[in-house]
Amino acid sequence: MKKLLLLPALFIGMAVFAQQKMLTMQDAMVNARTTLAPENLRQLQFIKGTDDYIYLKKIDGKDIFVRGNFKSKEETPFLTLSQFNQRLRAGTLDTVAAFPPIQFNNDNWVVSLKGTKYSFSNTSDEYKVVVQKWLGAKENADQSSDGYTAYLDNFNLYVARNDSAKKLTDDGSENIVYASSVHQSEFGITKGTFWSNNGKSLAFYRMDQTMVPNYPIIDWTTIPAKVINVKYPMAGDSSHHVTVGVYNTTTEQTTWLKTGEPKEQFLTNIAWSPDDKYIFIAVLNRRQNHMWLNQYDATSGDFVKTLFEETDAKYTEPLVPVLFLKNDPTKFIWQSRRDGWNQLYLYDVSGKLVRQLTAGQWEVLEVKGLDAKGENIFYVSRQESPITKNLYSVNIRSLKTTRITAESGVHNTSISSDGNYVIDNYSTTTDPRTVQLIDVKTGKTKLLVQSSDPLASYARGNMNIFTIKNKEGTDLYCRMYTPVNFDSTKKYPAVVYWYGGPHAQLILNSWNGGASDYWFQYMAERGYVIFTIYTRGSASRGKVFEQVIHRHTGEPQMEDMMTAIVFLNAKSFIDTKRMGLFGWSYGGFMTTDFLLHHPGIFKAGVAGGPVMNWRMYEIMYGERYMDMPQENPEGYAATDLTSQAVKLKDKLLLIHGLQDPVVLQQHSVNFVKAAVDAGVQVDYMIYPGHEHNVLGKDRAHLYQKVTDYFDLYLK
Repeated sequence: MKKLLLLPALFIGMAVFAQQKMLTMQDAMVNARTTLAPENLRQLQFIKGTDDYIYLKKIDGKDIFVRGNFKSKEETPFLTLSQFNQRLRAGTLDTVAAFPPIQFNNDNWVVSLKGTKYSFSNTSDEYKVVVQKWLGAKENADQSSDGYTAYLDNFNLYVARNDSAKKLTDDGSENIVYASSVHQSEFGITKGTFWSNNGKSLAFYRMDQTMVPNYPIIDWTTIPAKVINVKYPMAGDSSHHVTVGVYNTTTEQTTWLKTGEPKEQFLTNIAWSPDDKYIFIAVLNRRQNHMWLNQYDATSGDFVKTLFEETDAKYTEPLVPVLFLKNDPTKFIWQSRRDGWNQLYLYDVSGKLVRQLTAGQWEVLEVKGLDAKGENIFYVSRQESPITKNLYSVNIRSLKTTRITAESGVHNTSISSDGNYVIDNYSTTTDPRTVQLIDVKTGKTKLLVQSSDPLASYARGNMNIFTIKNKEGTDLYCRMYTPVNFDSTKKYPAVVYWYGGPHAQLILNSWNGGASDYWFQYMAERGYVIFTIYTRGSASRGKVFEQVIHRHTGEPQMEDMMTAIVFLNAKSFIDTKRMGLFGWSYGGFMTTDFLLHHPGIFKAGVAGGPVMNWRMYEIMYGERYMDMPQENPEGYAATDLTSQAVKLKDKLLLIHGLQDPVVLQQHSVNFVKAAVDAGVQVDYMIYPGHEHNVLGKDRAHLYQKVTDYFDLYLK
């Protein structure tokens, strides 16, 4: 009789599950960023110079920019597509079928159309060309506040204004690189031109990489295939030489900063003084354990002085330029990990430390700027938790700290021009997205959008974030997805996904646990437990947590993974004979390293874009964490996985983008050759046309390949 009573409940449960949809791979990897992404406000921004916000809203099926502020109860239409096209027709410009990205200012709005950048008046049909089409199409085009545009053409640097252009260099080539990111885009470097505050002088990088060998990247789209050479300075080899030039548009003369010897040094974090007389550069030695914050005369190029130095027994890594105060040009903010955690320090231009502005066992992630009076500085930090991100302000004099974003989660913020209001776009593990305005003074909020759950109609496994302690007693964050219709009395296959390297963090108190797609949920729907561990060596937990990997990358992370294995083995619902390991880039190195040193724990592994030999990785990143091969031969030998291919006992799929300029394909090719020589089987997949990451529609193909591999060996 009891069995009969249970049947209706069972059928009801099955019916409810049947009504829920299952994610497809297209849903998990592509639609996760479009139709299945949490609701958001398009082109949401503060109108520069005001406290008003504006965004693109669909009203009666039409896109309309609406404007509002904290005090307004209703938003008012500001610009319709028909009005926008009317303005274009008035200027004899081609109309558009949809709004392009627009930057709104107090008295104008700026937009790029077919390569030409325009500024339209808010109050009339007048407009002006800000950047002409021929300039907008140039490489590394960078406009100044005074209307000059720096750009590259056939490797050489030009500065133009209106239709007049001046050629600044004549020796540009593949070996002599101007106005581009240098030092392999490390040390926070993202570009190579730096306009002065008044827009009349340009500081720019010159990189001589003649001494760096060519490395061939094959373009397979032509018949026959052709070689595209890139410069790739490998650990222990010769490094490029970088200098900084300063061009004055008034005198039309270029001066070179006297940054001195040795030539193999890193010139990072370029900043102008408020009066544009000086340039500040964080100069770092090749060993990356000694930094000098130097001041140079922008007119003569002369070295003025070293404001202060920072040293570290392992490495120091300047990432952010000096930030001068609004109301006192003699003082600036400097970010440093000198006390073990990235914090803010106030200095004067003599190099004297005025005071430390923030302190604690947590990391400042970003400085957002100062308020209108220049009295408070806004910063983003992990102050609440290593897996949250909040906005704070600190008073530069009193050191009073105020938390501005109240909810525990991951907050992405922008601040109005006067610092009175904040646009707060945040999520938690249970809140897909909330967008609100915050009154900085009162802490009151105005809700702009509350996203519904985009996966509400889908069957999902449960996701949980928790900590476990490693052998040193350090709390390690973990994230686990359990299968749909989870039954603790059953045993499930498990996949462990990890990274383990600096400048990355996989687990967050945000929507989907910090994962950018829904593959983990996709796998949970198909009966897998998915586990991730936030090991030592990773970002946002201070210098000691990260620097433990110095000179022996991989070892501390494998120790932490063994802690995770003990945890997983204690879970009765995990089939420890059917576990897989997966990682990309540094995580690909870690996955291969673990399989070689701890065979039999995982039945199969997938390593994407893996570093297989740190001797073949670039100088700036590789030598920071491993020192030079000449100084650390034991460490490099231990992390040369190619020479250890014979140890492979488990199934391993290697994946590599065929045009990868970051982790060169030779890493995985050499490992395959070593495996063949040793009679060891290994699987290999390439992605032509892709560099270090497989993006776009092909990403779904990549993850189907990974899924099929785990299905083959774990199911």
